[in-house]
Amino acid sequence: YSLSSGIYYNSTDIRLTLSLSLSLSLSLSLSLSLSLSLSLSLSDLSLPASLSVSPDRSQFFEYESVSLSCEVQGNSAGWRVVRNPSRGILSECHTDWGKQQGSSCITSLISSYSGVYWCESGSGEHSNAVNITVPAGAVILESPALPVTEGDNVTLRCRYQGTPSDLTADFYKDGSLIRTETTGEITISAVSKSDEGLYKCTNSEGES
Repeated sequence: YSLSSGIYYNSTDIRLTLSLSLSLSLSLSLSLSLSLSLSLSLSDLSLPASLSVSPDRSQFFEYESVSLSCEVQGNSAGWRVVRNPSRGILSECHTDWGKQQGSSCITSLISSYSGVYWCESGSGEHSNAVNITVPAGAVILESPALPVTEGDNVTLRCRYQGTPSDLTADFYKDGSLIRTETTGEITISAVSKSDEGLYKCTNSEGES
């Protein structure tokens, strides 16, 4: 299985940086105008809720437990976790899967649960979407479930379901070998746009 690294530029950070550099070089009146327009556009882009995943990763072994929580700006009443599996139909937590606890959902994963998950309110508002995969094999690549921002350090772990779990692993980006690590993990320091891509790993027990 190939896995998107989850390494992306955060558009909010980029826009704020542009606003600052323009303000330094232009007149005061023009700077104020630019700052106001950028602030409004940033506000329009913000979502009323965010879906968090615990443990924070996008690949899981079968029968692992995961907690999906709706972090809402304001009152969280009426928000629920929804999924659109790769094989199946759109459904809410606690219908035929998961256990609802407030605005959170706890579920034990099986391969058919692979799909896209998000939070949704009774009025149709929604959060970011998170892609969760549950491979049938015994090797997964652990990477953050949510996008990271430029400059962050990101650790990718090639994990085997058996013992030991941290076997020597080869790491690939967009199909090309980038590194072999005896610890079974790599850290990408100060990620940038050049680090975007599809990542996977292999070890003596299989591939993610």
